Amino acid sequence: MQLPADLCDHYWEKGWVVVEGVFPAERVRAVAALATELAEADLAAYRVAAPSGVQTSYWADASAEGESAPRKLTSPFTKHPQLRELVLDPGLREMLQSITVDPPVLLSDQILMKPPRFGSAKPYHQDNAYFLLDPADAAVTAWIALDDVDEQNGCLRYIDGSHHEGLLPHHPIPGEEHNKVPPPDLIDLSKESLAPVGAGGVVLHHTVTLHTSHRNESDRWRRGYATHWGVRSIRSSGDIVERAYFQQPDYPAD
Repeated sequence: MQLPADLCDHYWEKGWVVVEGVFPAERVRAVAALATELAEADLAAYRVAAPSGVQTSYWADASAEGESAPRKLTSPFTKHPQLRELVLDPGLREMLQSITVDPPVLLSDQILMKPPRFGSAKPYHQDNAYFLLDPADAAVTAWIALDDVDEQNGCLRYIDGSHHEGLLPHHPIPGEEHNKVPPPDLIDLSKESLAPVGAGGVVLHHTVTLHTSHRNESDRWRRGYATHWGVRSIRSSGDIVERAYFQQPDYPAD
């Protein structure tokens, strides 16, 4: 499916856009159940293998009562054919090409989870602080909603137009080195917009758009499949292009 002109305009003006109904809800809910099962298995294996005292906050969320649940599934594209088929759906790739112009190729992915009542917040950041892609306009994040997502269970929030201001300096949060954040005084919260989306919808955002999500305050899961795309000519001063899925010999031709 090609992205309609009004949604393309919203993407380039605001730095993000919601596209509802890209996948059938029943398809993504099956993916959500599978991803949760795989993430729980990964977390159990990590806890067995991790040295005593190693922090698991990167992998799991914990409630005040000590209950825990997985917070992410890393590299899901490699972990089950059902996940691979979802990401490589021709309709999704056609929609992304409305943004990238050249055929989009998959760089990396992760499934981000917020368990009911205690899924943790993700602070404001820009994806390209991690990816260091050039040109940034040739990359896009496609966040596939695996559940109905709203303000209560932790929808994405954006700073409208922040991609026009360029990449901000980011520094790790002490004790949470996996979280890099810009100085808070550089984030204009008066321009914040929420991006609720139904299961099967996709939220697209520019790699330089500031975004965050809050804690899950509901009794529902909030799972999103974050897929990161570029074009074959894209470059990075980091290693994301070198390690990208599209570089693997079994990645399908454009």
